[in-house]
Parts: sequence; C-alpha cells; structure tokens
Amino acid sequence: MNRLISVAPMLACTDKHLRYFLRLFSKESLLFSEMVSTGAIIYGDRERFLSFNTIEHPLVLQLGGDNPGDLALCSKYIEEYGYDEVNLNVGCPSSRVQSGHFGACLMAEPELVANCVKAMQAAVDIPVSVKTRIGINELNSYQYISDFIEKMIEAGCSVFYIHARIALLGKYSPKENREKTPINYEAVYQLKQDFPESQFIVNGDIISLDAIEQHLDNCDGVMLGRYIYKNPYILAEIEKRFFPETYKHKSRSEVIREFLPYLEEQLSKGISLYGIARHLLSFFHGVKGAKLWRRHISENGTKKSAAVEIIEDALQFIEEE
Repeated sequence: MNRLISVAPMLACTDKHLRYFLRLFSKESLLFSEMVSTGAIIYGDRERFLSFNTIEHPLVLQLGGDNPGDLALCSKYIEEYGYDEVNLNVGCPSSRVQSGHFGACLMAEPELVANCVKAMQAAVDIPVSVKTRIGINELNSYQYISDFIEKMIEAGCSVFYIHARIALLGKYSPKENREKTPINYEAVYQLKQDFPESQFIVNGDIISLDAIEQHLDNCDGVMLGRYIYKNPYILAEIEKRFFPETYKHKSRSEVIREFLPYLEEQLSKGISLYGIARHLLSFFHGVKGAKLWRRHISENGTKKSAAVEIIEDALQFIEEE
C-alpha cells in the first residue's frame, strides 16, 4: 500500500463526505477516518462509524482505546467492513481523550501499548499501524521514543506515523500542542535510520511541496493535516508533482460539479447540506470570487430548505483561469 502521502485523521473534518470529495481529485493519497473509540464501535451505531464508499480506498480507520481485547474485536469489525489498515492512536493530546485513557497518555505505558498491538495483529490480516508523538512531558528523550518504537516492532508493528513533537499533557490544549511545542523532524529521520526495515511517515507543520520532497528524502512518507483542510485542492498539486503517471487534471469547478450527484444523494437521505458543504468552503482558496463563494454557502447552506442549487449558485461567483 502506498503511504507516500497521507491525509491525517482530524476530528470533525475527515468524515466520509470529505473523504469522498478528496477522492475526486486525489487517487493516490492514503486517507484516514476520524479517530473512533472502541466503545463507540462496540456499543454504538457500528454502521454509522464504519460505513464508507468504496471510492475512498485506500482507507485507514484510526482507533482509540487501551483494552487489548476491545481493540482486537474492533479491528476484526474494521477488517470485515473492508478497510485497508487499522491505526492505533497514541498521539492525541486532548484532555477528553486522556480521560478515556487513550491517545498520547499511552506513551507512558509502552508495555500496555505493545499488548494492544499484539492483540490487534493477532485478530486481523490487514496492517496494524501506530500514530504517536516523539514523547510526552518529561518522557521526551530520543532514547525514550527509540525504546518505545523498538517495543512496538517487537509486538509486530512495522508502520509508524510520527507527529514530530512532544505533547505536554495537562499544560497545553491540542491547538497549543501543535503550535507551542517545537518541531523535531530530525528525531523521525533518526528513527528511520535506526529501524530501516520499518516505515516512518512524518507529520507536523508540513506546508509546502518542497518541504514534502525534503521529507521524502529522509522518511517513507508524509502525513498532512490542516495544510490540506485549509486548501484541499493542494492535494491535486501534490498528485501532479509526485504521481505524474496517474495524475489527471480537473479544475476546481469541475470537481465541484462532479461532487453534486453525491451531495444530492446524501440530501435525499436526510443529511443537511451544510454538514457536507462546510468541507467545501476553502476549496477555492486563492481564486477570484472565493470570498463570495464562502459567504453564499455560509449564509444559505444552513437553511432547512438548503439544496444543491446553493452550491451551483455559489459557483457563479468563481472566476477560474
């Protein structure tokens, strides 16, 4: 499976509607779901949390949890639904996630995480990966993350998505943990050198195509988050540069028109227009008329009667070259 370019799991962002939309102009990127807790899958509406459209492949579901048995059971469900990989979240610094005893706080318990990985590996044939930070709080030395990764490799994991920052739990919010803790790509590069048989995908503050290229000289892939969400069409530019053999040009307006039948289908199922259209607001970033596009959708898309015509009307403001 190609992990050269991944779109990071982002809460309230990488739902199935956004993923479908991204696939219309990005065939090669690896897409992630939002993080889903084991409890939501075991006790909640499994179809709601796990269903997706086949166009979304290749697709990874990210799990949050700390119980090996529950993680193994959920991994089975995920494999049965047809996902290409299951990923264990050991990197989210949210206080809400910590209260459930998963996410970044698990970095302090490598034995537990290793047991979780072993249980997941034993339950499925699809790849099991881990997304983590390079440390938390005082557990922030290179030796610590190196020992942590080594333990995961011994447990059977060979794919790691690494946010190249430590997380300061109990001190910073998730946003502050993205902005106030220093980035350290060299630590991820060193992990790749020390464990060359494993795959390392670097994440954090990657905001240009040149930066992507530099990271690909040192790692197996890059993971992009808000850089994509704030300007989704960047993925098309990435495809053109890094996958020229399969790249097929579509203008932004062509992509929107191609998306309209899906949007109409979802509206017929009772999904609100704005619940999907919010993902489109920044799609014309830098294009003449983008401000009017955003305003028209924001002002009209939340109405009960909101229909596909609102998107069609908003397109009239766009002046693409």
